[in-house]
Amino acid sequence: AIPSPIGFYTGLILIVIGTGLLKPNVSAIVGDLYPEGGARRDAGFSIFYMGINVGAFAGPLVCGFLGESINWHLGFSAAGIGMVFGLIQYQLGRKTLADAGTLKNKAPEEIQRDMTTLYKGIAGVVAIIVAATMLHMLGIVTLSLSGVAQTTGVVIVALAIVYFAYVLIFGGLDAQQKKRIVVIFFLFVGAALFWSGFEQAGSSMNLFAERLTDRVIAGWLMPASWLQSVNAMFIVIFAPIVGFMWVRMGSREPSIPTKFAWGLMLLGSGFLVLAWASLYTKTGGPGVSPMWLVTTYFLHTIGELCLSPVGLSSVTKLSPKHLVGQMMGVWFMGTALGNLIAGLLGGAFDTLPLPELFGNVALISGVGGLLFLIFTRPIQKLIGKLPTQEQAAVAE
Repeated sequence: AIPSPIGFYTGLILIVIGTGLLKPNVSAIVGDLYPEGGARRDAGFSIFYMGINVGAFAGPLVCGFLGESINWHLGFSAAGIGMVFGLIQYQLGRKTLADAGTLKNKAPEEIQRDMTTLYKGIAGVVAIIVAATMLHMLGIVTLSLSGVAQTTGVVIVALAIVYFAYVLIFGGLDAQQKKRIVVIFFLFVGAALFWSGFEQAGSSMNLFAERLTDRVIAGWLMPASWLQSVNAMFIVIFAPIVGFMWVRMGSREPSIPTKFAWGLMLLGSGFLVLAWASLYTKTGGPGVSPMWLVTTYFLHTIGELCLSPVGLSSVTKLSPKHLVGQMMGVWFMGTALGNLIAGLLGGAFDTLPLPELFGNVALISGVGGLLFLIFTRPIQKLIGKLPTQEQAAVAE
């Protein structure tokens, strides 16, 4: 029997809420663990990133195998059990965090005002969803998944612009803080661009693995989802190496915009590999070697390590102290926007020639990387001089 759409969408909504509560806050906690900043904080975020990807490596192997080979109920149940163990581990180790992640320099009335704003925002979103659902059921408007996704993308962009404008105009910031908020906006755009390509791992690249890749090993058909563990495996291997490299380079460490440029250009290089591989695919054929995807995942992983943990660290360094949590939320809005665009692009898998689809993504990513490289010095001027301990982290 086909599962109820109500159960499916309810599960997605709960996952979205849980992710929204977890990701920005845990990233802010990691930033608090390294108050001195600098390359050590970048290295700390790389280690944090490695821990995330231990789970990302095991998830597709366990849940993908159970879901594809036995039963999807078991696959999703395994994911839920893993999250319960994660919660238990967090509670057991919570005391070691000291005051990391706690609210600082905020009066009780400010906290109450922020919570009131949060509740109003949640109520507004719920009201919009209920109203849209009722209008659809009454036949007044017609909703489709692609239409909702496109509208959501517009809403995310609009919210980001309004938020940044509000902070710049009414946030009570000094001139230097405003410049760094502008830098965070540029990082938001770069992150959205990067994730719009990278997160095709779960859409077009997964379809490529399932339909056009030879997954037969000694007569056994490997689950397509297992190839998604390749990226996480590379993260676990290379995250400590990259983190050590940033620390070792000291004052010669590349600047934040330069690292973003590398990340985007490596992403584009990975899609060039896939565009090349697509030239050898054919419907009903034996499929191309999985090494094409492995090579792409390797390039994407190195690009991810140049951009994502550095972006997380940079947001905590560049944000005014009282806005770190909010800015982390905005950073993940960029991630959400990228995921949304990735899903829309993945929907073109069956309609666009794959060399064109992957080639266009490679071109857009490469151009984005070049723009960050070209405007490195102006962005550095906006950042200005951070405290002495942090200057090495953004030195050219």
